[in-house]
Amino acid sequence: MKTSAIIVCAGNSSRMMGVNKILLPLGDSVVIGCTLSAFQQCESIDDIVVVCREQDREAIKNTAEKLNITKLHNFASGGSTRQESVINGLRKISPDTEMIAVHDGARPLINPKYIEKTIKDASVFGGAVLGVPVKDTIKVVHDGLIEDTPHRPSLYITQTPQVFKRRLYFEGVDFALEHGLDFTDDCQLIESIGIKVYMTTGDYTNIKITTPEDIKIAEVLLAEIKKEGETEK
Repeated sequence: MKTSAIIVCAGNSSRMMGVNKILLPLGDSVVIGCTLSAFQQCESIDDIVVVCREQDREAIKNTAEKLNITKLHNFASGGSTRQESVINGLRKISPDTEMIAVHDGARPLINPKYIEKTIKDASVFGGAVLGVPVKDTIKVVHDGLIEDTPHRPSLYITQTPQVFKRRLYFEGVDFALEHGLDFTDDCQLIESIGIKVYMTTGDYTNIKITTPEDIKIAEVLLAEIKKEGETEK
């Protein structure tokens, strides 16, 4: 199935003290460069659409050219919410796209094999999201008091990519727009129309760059990933 990737990186980086996290140096490139490279390597990905702020477009385009990212076919402008940003990206995908993979641009350590795995699961179940089991005990708290302790084995940390069959995703978007709903998670769009989404188990290195500390963690993880790759060779 032809799959289009929508990479969302239109945030204002408010928790990064105004620094655009997707353009921060990481390894031999920058954050968005590492993200694009992972999707470039995936055989199942046919084209990439980047959703970003207008002022970042040129820098991302230059990064893609340096890395020979041939699958980057289009750009879309960010919206006022994540959902709006993804919808803007949907308008730029190929007309014959059958599967849509939505990914956070600030998750640069995504392993291409897990992108492929999520796409494969989505082709079977209609929708799949990458995630990992929660390690800690989670408490539900209200007004400072613990109300409940959810069963940990059933809890997962949701990551991206989140992959869906085109028809289902558009149906979810139509439902959300019709009812004035705005979701921060793509799975919620599909869940809102009564479809169960498959959880594809990934790994814990697929972190999201959110705060200044995260870029330091990403550098350490990237160095370990490269070391493991050289050992395998």
